Formats: sequence, C-alpha cells, structure tokens
Amino acid sequence: MPIRVLSDVVAAQIAAGEVVERPASVVKELIENALDAGATSITVEVEDGGRRLIRVSDNGSGIAPDEAALAFHRHATSKLQTVEDLSRIVTLGFRGEALASIAAVSRTTMTTRPRESAAGTAVQVEGGELRYQRAVGAPVGTVVEVENLFFNTPARLKFLKADSTERRHIAQLVTNYALAYPQVRFRLVQEGREQFHSTGSGSLADVLVETLGLETFRAMLEVQPQPPSRPDLPPVEVWGYTSAPSLTRSNRQQIVLFVNGRAIGDQSLTYAVVQAYHTLIPSGRYPLAVVMIRLDPEQVDVNVHPTKAEVRFRSPDAVFTAVQRAVRRAVVEQAPVPSVGSDPYAAADRAWNPPAAPAPRRPLVPGEQQLRMQLETFGAGRYTQQRPDVTQFATPEPESDTAIPAGPQAPARPRTLPVLRVVGQVGAMYIVAEGPAGLYLVDQHAAHERILYEQFMAQHAAQQTVSQQTLTGVTVELPPASARLVDEALDVLYELGFEIEPFGTNTYRIRAVPALLADRDPQDVLYGMIEDLEAGATPGAATLEERLVRRVCKAAAIKAGQVLSFDEMQRLLEQLERCEAPRTCPHGRPTMIHISGEELARQFGRE
Repeated sequence: MPIRVLSDVVAAQIAAGEVVERPASVVKELIENALDAGATSITVEVEDGGRRLIRVSDNGSGIAPDEAALAFHRHATSKLQTVEDLSRIVTLGFRGEALASIAAVSRTTMTTRPRESAAGTAVQVEGGELRYQRAVGAPVGTVVEVENLFFNTPARLKFLKADSTERRHIAQLVTNYALAYPQVRFRLVQEGREQFHSTGSGSLADVLVETLGLETFRAMLEVQPQPPSRPDLPPVEVWGYTSAPSLTRSNRQQIVLFVNGRAIGDQSLTYAVVQAYHTLIPSGRYPLAVVMIRLDPEQVDVNVHPTKAEVRFRSPDAVFTAVQRAVRRAVVEQAPVPSVGSDPYAAADRAWNPPAAPAPRRPLVPGEQQLRMQLETFGAGRYTQQRPDVTQFATPEPESDTAIPAGPQAPARPRTLPVLRVVGQVGAMYIVAEGPAGLYLVDQHAAHERILYEQFMAQHAAQQTVSQQTLTGVTVELPPASARLVDEALDVLYELGFEIEPFGTNTYRIRAVPALLADRDPQDVLYGMIEDLEAGATPGAATLEERLVRRVCKAAAIKAGQVLSFDEMQRLLEQLERCEAPRTCPHGRPTMIHISGEELARQFGRE
C-alpha cells in the first residue's frame, strides 16, 4: 500500500487516544488546568459515568478573550516556552495537548473570564472543529463542559467499562487531588448527587477523614520528614500518613504517591512503602498510605508518558531511601498495640468495601476446646509442673549465659511499649501483664521470635554471628533441585553461621549451625532452610538473608506449652521493650493484644 499523510482529523484522534483513555482522563486534565490556574475551589460534575457529560468548574485566573480559542490548538500552552524549561517543570500541565485532545473526541464548550475582563468568553469545539466563539456573562474562572465523549471514535467508546466502574475511577482521581492539594476545596457530583467534598482547610488530616472515614483515620500514623541519610544525595522531603500494622489490605491499591503535587504510579516507591513494614505485617497484606514527596524539579523528569503518571528520578536511590526511612520510623515509633474486640483487618475492609454477612462460627477442635477450658478456669498457681531451662533468651546481661552473645549496644530508643508488670501465664502460651491502660496478653513465642530476630540481625550487621560446631559433621543427601538451591545460597548460609560443604553429588556435610540452633537436629534445620529457598526463588541476597534468619529465630524461640517463671517472663518483656519493632513477630503476627480498662468494665457490666 502507498504511504500517505494522515488527515488532520485522523491524526488528532490518534493523538487524543494517548491522552484521553477514559472519562477519568478528561477529569484529570481539566483539574490540572484548574490547579495551574490557581483555583481554590473546583467542582466536578459527571453524568452517565462521563459519557454524556463532564463539567469542571473553577475559580482560577481564567483566559483572556483573544486567547480562548488558541487554548484548543495543539501544543499551545502558557506553561512552557523553551527546551530548557523541560528540565524544571513546576506546573502539572505543560504539553499543550489536553484541551485539543479532549475536543477532538467530544463536543467541548469552555466558558472563561479573567478577573480584569468585564465579560466572559464562550468557545465551542466539536470533533476538533471550532463551532463558535462569543462574549457571554460569566463569573471569574473557567467552566469546561465535555459532552458525548468518544462520539466520533466508536472503537474507543465500546471499550469503556460500566458506568459504575467509570464513576469509581473518577471518584478516586478527585480524592487523590484533594489529598495532594488540601488547601483547595473539591466537590464531586455524580448523577446529580454529591459524592465527595473537601473543606479546603489546608489540613491533609481533614481530607483523609472525608476519604477514609474517622474510624479508619484513627489507625493512620503521621509520616514526618527525616533529615537526609547522606550529605552527598539530593534532599528529599517526605511526609503524609500511613496505616498502623493492624490496618492492612489485600492489595497495593491504597498506597498513593505524590511527587511535587503530582499523583504518580511508581512500583519502586510502592515497594519502598511495603518494605518499611518488613516483618511488621503478614505476607500478602499491604498498608494504606498517602505519601507526599517533594524534591527539586530538576531532579525529576515528568516528561516520560503522555498521561504524566510516570516519572524518572536522577537519584532514584535517594528517593527510595527517603520514603522507606520516613514510613518505617512512623510505623515503629507510633504504631499502637492491637486491642481486643477488633479484627485487625476489619477497619480497612469497612473503609473500602461494603459489610458482608457474618460467617457461621466454626466449631472448636479438641485442642482449642482444651485451651478454652484452661482460660476459663485460670487461677494463680495453676501451672506448677517443672519448667524447662529457658536461659537461652537472656539478652546482653553480664550475669547471664546466653545463646546469642551480646553485640554492640544499640542506641537508646524512645519507649514504644508501656511499662508492664507480669501477672502470670495462660495455657503455657501467653504472658498476662498489667499496664497503665489495662491488661496485655503477650504471645511468648512471637515475642521471643522478635527478640531473637533483632539480636541476630544486629550481630549479622556487626559481623559477630556465632556458630556452634557439630561433633562429627552431619551428612545430608538432597534431591537435585534442592541441592542446586543450596549451592546458590552457600555464601549466604555461611554468613548466617552455617558451615556446609559439598560432600559428593547432591550430598553435603553440615559442620556448624548458628549457636541459636545448637540443640536442633542439623538435618532438620537444613531442610527448613531449603523450604525457604524454594519459596523465595532467591529474590536477592538481603531479602534471602532476612527470610532465613526468620526461619532460624522461629526454630529457636521458646514454644507454646513451655512454662516460664515470673523472672523469665519479666526478662522476656524487658527484652521486648528494647526491640525496634516490639509489636509484631518477624512474620508480621502481633506479639501482644491489649484489653483496655473500659473493655473490662463493659464485660463485667460496670459501664
């Protein structure tokens, strides 16, 4: 076929397809224009999911009469003049494509008036062709009405989702901009009903309450800017809100990121937020977060994609580190102890999903029934049988023999747990302690896991990991696939205190294991390591090390069913208080739950 130059109409529709993907794309471009115009109040009205009508009204600076029609020309913009301006973009829009692309696939009417003009100007463009321009009466600001979206591109129209889906995308978009610009009053009306409004008070907390609901907001933690980690890296300011470990979702969709006021999608920075919760939330759960990032415009390239939803950083490591450090510090220092009477995931689910019918209660299995009876008949002195030796969880105390030698003394941290007084033990599984705000039940196994994990990681970082030699060496023959995984991980295992050497085809001799596991069968220990290797597909040495350390600590921690003395229980709690993240075990399960004095009074009918 011969080569031909496309007509202006076809070329405009193709170009529009890069910018206008769905009704939410139109709303995005118009909101950004309003914000760039200095608007302090923006109203979005939608009918039929945006197919029939999208109207965005603002009180911004408006457009002069002699420039109103020019705004619909492709690559016409007031925000960019030279090539050098591309390296320092401070506005949300800059390409001059938004209005032209929208008008190419709809009937678009713009009514605008700058403050210095006595009258406004109305311009209508349909399918990329100018229909009229005339003077009209209008308030200061701009109103853009987009009707019959995609009327001339039926292929694009048929790929739109149901109206409910398109409305949801628009609602998410509007709330995102309200979060990024809390000083602007946003209002969303869909199908004649107001769906969302913000006060424009300038408080991010106020917008979050409107977005998430008060109950969910109470489980959010404030993220505050942290000093730079390295003087040679560009400064990056990070602030916002992130959820407590007890408030999670099953996907990453509620992690919202903004760079210089622009909502972006960035897998690396999303991963930074998730990594900040490492060992604090269960695998497969994700936090809710609204993270604001501010840096020099010259350090970020926003001219990557027509939708401007992707950016590139000159120093991505600096941004990643800043986000992870700020979120991690907020979670470690502010996260509350979970309270009895609440589902750890219920608040998040209620915030974003309608309530479901309650599930039928599962009958207790025999072991649970026994434990329930123990809890109901608990009394002082119930457990008097001979206790095992648990000196293994003694921490750096001069008079104690410990399985983990004391490493470098960690710097003093602000107290993250209340002062607890041991009351007793329930079911040889839980430590009962009294605090200033009620009763605390501590899972002894989970708490000990956390203690051992942080001690082990500190020693590993200081290169002070201690090994225990086996008497004669233990020989293990493995399947070929498992042997290959062990070969690939030998260096990592050695750094963790294992001494494993090849001893023939698919056969290995274990000469030493971490001192924590000195009383364990070396063969069972190796098989446990292999399970973690198989589950992880070796995503990287650091992640692999941490996963294997969690395995070691899980195997070495005191078990449910071990009876502890009061001194041992108190020592365990004291060590837990020294931990950086004492509220969860390395796998993300809670180490304790809280029963408030108010809850106790309610249960006993004293309210």
